[in-house]
Amino acid sequence: MSLSLFDLTGKTALLTGATHGLGMSMATGLAAAGAQIIVNDVSREKLEAALAEYASKGINALGYVFDVTDETAVKRTIKEIETQVGPVDILVNNAGIIKRIPVVDMEVADWETVIRIDLTGPFIMSKAVGKYMIRRNAGKIINICSMMSEVGRETVSAYAAAKGGLKMLTKNLATEWARFNIQVNGIGPGYFATTQTAAIRVDGHPFNDFILSRTPAARWGEPEDLQGATIFLSSKASDFVSGHILYVDGGILATLGKAANE
Repeated sequence: MSLSLFDLTGKTALLTGATHGLGMSMATGLAAAGAQIIVNDVSREKLEAALAEYASKGINALGYVFDVTDETAVKRTIKEIETQVGPVDILVNNAGIIKRIPVVDMEVADWETVIRIDLTGPFIMSKAVGKYMIRRNAGKIINICSMMSEVGRETVSAYAAAKGGLKMLTKNLATEWARFNIQVNGIGPGYFATTQTAAIRVDGHPFNDFILSRTPAARWGEPEDLQGATIFLSSKASDFVSGHILYVDGGILATLGKAANE
């Protein structure tokens, strides 16, 4: 086997919401493998700050301002990218939000916001980019799912519903577009060390203790832990892999956890 299977030189990857956190780490990994990176955000200020951070890493990323839930804006922007930059070979549907609200307290508007961004957004993006991939008879789509695509937790009903739906959208797109040589897969991150989790990743914090005891690897994931999975699913190495959700979770979904006396 040659490492050239993982070489993304000459490929263009569009990652939604990759202006920070795990999305930026995945984009950084794809850039290291040779891909041209394109990222988006709804905020021009956040986008410009992210592009400056990419530049500080030696990555010449491109940025576009649009909302993944606005189909008109998405179609216009994808056409612009295809015309001005080149074919989008890899789409990573990473943009998403979570609202932690008990079901009995959740307003329908909050529910619909989460579903629209986390599930309808990937549908709109995949539809817009997929049209061009079908014409070229080639493409890679990666949906960022979640452990909540498989299990539930208190207060995240809308998020879990959206991510469960995203898992099934992934499988359906994989089925529908396989004949066009388009591979559609998902990545399900576990619990990761990010700025958002910094406050609870301290010794003695109940949730930190829970994650460390619940995860067989006995640690939080580092953002770089997602890069290998992203490169694999973006590369020629995964040409016969489709409809699969790759959980990068330190083994948490593989176990019931430790017994009380362990």
